[in-house]
Amino acid sequence: METTDNTTTEGRGHFIEQFITDDLAAGANDGKVVTRFPPEPNGYLHIGHAKAICIDFGMAAKFGGECHLRMDDTNPSKEDESYVRSIKEDVKWLGFDWGEGFFYASDLLDRMYEFAKGLIARGQAYVCDLSQDEWKKYRGIPTEPGTPSPYRDRTPEENLDLFERMCRGEFDEGSRCLRAKIDMASPNIHFRDPVIYRIKKEPHYRCGTKWPAYPTYDFAHPFEDASEGITHSLCTLEFEVHRPLYDWVIDRMDEQGLLVVRNGVTIRPKQREFARLSLDYTIMSKRKLLQLVQEGLVDGWDDPRMPTVSGLRRRGYPAEAIRDFCERIGVSKYKSATELALLESCVRDRLNKTALRRMAVLNPVKVVIDNYPEDAEEFFDAVENPEDPDAGTRKVPFSRELWIERDDFMEDPPKKFFRLSPGREVRLRYACLFLCTGVEKDADGNVSVIHGTWDPGSRGGNAPDGRKVKGTIHWVSARHAVPLDARLYDRLFTVPDPEADETRPFTDFLNPDSAKTVTALCEPSVKDLRPLETVQFERLAYFCADSRDSAPGRPVLNRVVTLKDSWQPK
Repeated sequence: METTDNTTTEGRGHFIEQFITDDLAAGANDGKVVTRFPPEPNGYLHIGHAKAICIDFGMAAKFGGECHLRMDDTNPSKEDESYVRSIKEDVKWLGFDWGEGFFYASDLLDRMYEFAKGLIARGQAYVCDLSQDEWKKYRGIPTEPGTPSPYRDRTPEENLDLFERMCRGEFDEGSRCLRAKIDMASPNIHFRDPVIYRIKKEPHYRCGTKWPAYPTYDFAHPFEDASEGITHSLCTLEFEVHRPLYDWVIDRMDEQGLLVVRNGVTIRPKQREFARLSLDYTIMSKRKLLQLVQEGLVDGWDDPRMPTVSGLRRRGYPAEAIRDFCERIGVSKYKSATELALLESCVRDRLNKTALRRMAVLNPVKVVIDNYPEDAEEFFDAVENPEDPDAGTRKVPFSRELWIERDDFMEDPPKKFFRLSPGREVRLRYACLFLCTGVEKDADGNVSVIHGTWDPGSRGGNAPDGRKVKGTIHWVSARHAVPLDARLYDRLFTVPDPEADETRPFTDFLNPDSAKTVTALCEPSVKDLRPLETVQFERLAYFCADSRDSAPGRPVLNRVVTLKDSWQPK
C-alpha cells in the first residue's frame, strides 16, 4: 500500500527507513550505514536537537551501523569548548554512544583549503569582490536569472593568488569571498554561485588565529560527511533546497579523488530531510534562547523552564520519556506544531512507573485530632509505588496534629465535593478515618485550624464496620514535617507561538508565573532525596531534587509535571 512520504509502504517503516533500505538493497556503500549528528558548538542542545539525535542514532542502530558525533565548528563566532562538553553530556544522557566516532570539523580545515584550491584550478570557483549586499542583489529572484558577478571570469591563476591571500589575512572582512561557479540561471537561488569561503578574523576556540577565512556551512558540511565516510546525511527540512549544492560538492570531491573507498566501493553520502520539531509554548531558536540567558530572563541554559536538554534533565524529565516522545511524533516531511501536552504525557507515563510515592503539603492548613493523645505517635505502612509490586512499603509517621492541603477543605461544599467539610468523614491516606467536628478562624475569617476525631478502629484506612467513605486525602504529621523549598515551574510562554506576532518581541509573551517558590511540608524521607531523584507527591505532582541547588539533607524540589494537564492560558 503506497502512502505519503511521512508514512510508508506497508511494513517498511517511515520514508527515511525506506530510503536506507532501498540503498542497502541496491548494494550502495558496501552495505554499511553510517549517519552523523553534527551540532555547531555555539549553544546548548534543545528538544528539537533531541529529535534529530534520536533519528540519526536510531537509524544507525536499526541497520546495524554507526553514528558519528561531529562538532561542526567552522564558524569561530560564539563557538566554545564549554558547549562541546555540554553537547557530549546531553547525547550520552539521552542514551546514545558514538564509540570512536567523535570528530571536529575544524580538524579538516587544511584539507578543505586544498580542496577549494583544486576547485579554483579547475575553473569551478572564483574570488568575488562584491559585498554581501551586492552579490545577493546580483543573485536575483527565483523566477528570473541572476546577473553574473563582474569578477566571475577571473583566471584560475588570479583567483588562486587572491584566495591564498584571503587565507593569509591580507584582506578585510566583507571585501572578498570565494564563490562556487555553478549556474546563475538556476531556479534554485542557492545554486547561483554560492559563497563557499568568507573572511572571518575572529579567533577560533581550537585553531586560534591560524585561519582568517573559513568555509561556509553549505560547503563544509558535505565535505565533512564525505571525509568521514557518512552514507546517509539526515537533516531538517530547511536544508532540502540546499541538497543540489550538497551533491555538487560531493561530485567535485569525487573528481579530485577525495571520497572514501571501502572494500573497493566508493562511499557517496546522500542527504535526506525531515520536518524539524516545533513545540508549542516554547521557542527553538538558539539565538533567542541565548537572548533569554544573556538578559537574565532565565537562570542559565539549564533553567528547568528552558527547552534545552540540560534544562529538561535538571527539571526531572527522564531521558526515556524524551526518546518515547520523539518516537511518538514520528518522522515526517510535513511541518506541524506538536503540543507540549504530548511531551508532558510521555513524562507522566514514565514517572508513573518509576517514581516512588511520597506525601507533602504545599498549601497547608492544620488539622487537630482531638481524641488522639497529645504526645503519642505511630507509623503507618505506605505503598512505595502501586505500579511496581516489588517496590514494597515505607513507614510514615502520624501524630495528633497534621497538615493537609487547604483545597481539601470547604466549609460550605458543593454537592459533588467529596473531601473534608464540617460533619463529613474522609479517609486520611494509609492512616485512618477522620470526622471534621469544627474549625477555628483567624481575624480575617479564614479557617486556621480544623478540628475532628479519628476512629481508632480504622487504622490503615479501613472502616471496621464496612461503612463507605468516598473522600481520601493526603496529609503530613506536623511534628515530623520537613519544610523544603519547592519550585512550581510552568510553561515559559503564555501563547502557543511566541514568535507569531512579528510586531512584538517574543519576550512580551513570557509567562510571569512560570516559576514560583513555595514551602513544601514533606514526610521525613523526602529530605534524603539525591540530586535528580524524582518522587510523586501523591495527589499533587512529580518533583525532582535540583541538581545544582540541593544540599545533603535539604533538597530543593523542582516540579517536573503535574499529575494531569491542568494548565490554562491566561
